[in-house]
Amino acid sequence: MRLLIVEDEKRLAVSLARGLTAEGFAVDVVHDGLEGLHRASEGTYDLVILDIMLPGMNGYRVCSNLRAAGHEVPILMLTAKDGEYDEAEGLDTGADDYLTKPFSYVVLVARVRALLRRRGAGTAAPVLTVGSLRIETAARRVIRGEDEIALTAKEFAVLEQLALRAGQVVSKAEILEHVWDFAYDGDPNIVEVYISTLRRKLGASAIRTVRGAGYRLEAK
Repeated sequence: MRLLIVEDEKRLAVSLARGLTAEGFAVDVVHDGLEGLHRASEGTYDLVILDIMLPGMNGYRVCSNLRAAGHEVPILMLTAKDGEYDEAEGLDTGADDYLTKPFSYVVLVARVRALLRRRGAGTAAPVLTVGSLRIETAARRVIRGEDEIALTAKEFAVLEQLALRAGQVVSKAEILEHVWDFAYDGDPNIVEVYISTLRRKLGASAIRTVRGAGYRLEAK
């Protein structure tokens, strides 16, 4: 599988390319919207990871131009923005999924694999089910029974990281690396703060602390 990353933050682009290459993908990187449109138009890629804020041409225009030209390559949009309007605009231009920075690398890989699996299939966006919790990753909703649980963007990102490996232990270092992005150098105890708020919203027994190892999301 061949991927194209269109991202002007060079440190992030290099980190993503290195990680995705290790996952077994062939990866090309460009840092400009016009170059990204040119490369994606060649039709040789299985998926495009596309930032919105780009020099030359923004990601919305790159995406809409690709779709107008009949290119159906899956597009995963990245942006530092956060809001329903921005997400709607990205999806309206033809993007298949949307991820807000800072994001979990593990989540990005899961989204990439999901998009590749359902390429051309028209199936629904990824949904994670852990016990009574239903986690709709594209809509960023958490539902238990008929009730929606309101989470902040960061709380959702931490929960999503745990849900992707439900029943397994996820270390504090892994959560920091994937949820707080590659360049985070703040207080590592911030993870404990978000675990605490998630427990208040999901129930104290939903997330178990494994002493000296990390945290585990339990099916309840």
